Amino acid sequence: MLPYWIFFSVPAMVALSSSPKMRLRADGLRPLRPNVTWMLVIVALTFVVGFRYEVGGDWENYFRYLLAAQSLNFADLITKDDPGYWALNILSTHLGLGITGVNTFGAFLFTIGLVLFCRSMPRPWLALACAMPYLVTVVAMGYTRQAIALGLVMIGLVMLGHQRFVAFALWVLAGALFHRSAVVLLPIAGLTISKNRFLTLSLVTAATAVGYVVLLADSASRLIQTYVDQNIESAGAFIRLAMNAVPAAVFLLYGKRFALSPHERKLWLILSLIALCMFLAFFPTNLSTALDRMALYIIPLQLVVFAHLPDAIGVFGRRNQAIVALILAYYAAILFVWLNFATHSRYWVPYQIGTG
Repeated sequence: MLPYWIFFSVPAMVALSSSPKMRLRADGLRPLRPNVTWMLVIVALTFVVGFRYEVGGDWENYFRYLLAAQSLNFADLITKDDPGYWALNILSTHLGLGITGVNTFGAFLFTIGLVLFCRSMPRPWLALACAMPYLVTVVAMGYTRQAIALGLVMIGLVMLGHQRFVAFALWVLAGALFHRSAVVLLPIAGLTISKNRFLTLSLVTAATAVGYVVLLADSASRLIQTYVDQNIESAGAFIRLAMNAVPAAVFLLYGKRFALSPHERKLWLILSLIALCMFLAFFPTNLSTALDRMALYIIPLQLVVFAHLPDAIGVFGRRNQAIVALILAYYAAILFVWLNFATHSRYWVPYQIGTG
């Protein structure tokens, strides 16, 4: 368990000693380009996630992709679901890198998205620390395909906050190449439109239709049967939905104090309402697995809320270390509970590095 505490403690200590990033560009947004320090973060996280060995609940299942990829070439991708992930397997097979190659390529894509997303926050190190207990440890090390999709979606969410709707749609569609469920985020763009509504809404609608037809239509009935009709229960879904509902409620209370552009504020208000509706839907429905899978795409809301909260309820622009410490304690508790009491955490312990 010690490695996971180290992974969390490093950004947590930096977050405690850092002041918020107040410098903005001329358009009122924060610069996203990673500096040398954040380049090293990308390398370190890619290594930690990519070179894990026999870590994660679906570790064995991903080998079926690798074995099947040995008899495929890139021309076969047109016949495959989630062709982006198949492409990584074919590439890794051709290069002789095995499952470690697949995981490392995937970890790099996920980490790029996570770092760019954190860099868009006033407290990027706090956002990164909040990401470590669940988003990195559980999702990135356990759900490889959906983690890659989420990394690309996070880039898209940054673009959407900048009102770059086409870029958002393209990044989400790129994510859907690795896990088709990402397509469901496309309609969110339509809810955030404030100008050129007809043209932008038309483009978003077209992208949603194309994404559905190309990536989701053939498997929609199978997904519905798996997640809805069979009444499969997802262990821990309530807790994971609650983890999104808590920051959603905080945003509704304090969101007006967050240093966000009007477009960003509207985006995260919408996602907060979605998070609360998903949490409430858990109780009267049998959709725990479907809600649990979709809740993964709402996790970035946690990073946004807690990276802004110290300045929203503390002294704006100061370190507000007491508030930061409370947030870190909350996530330390999440990591402790998950490592010691989660049903499937045994598949993550011990953390090992290897190649295969």
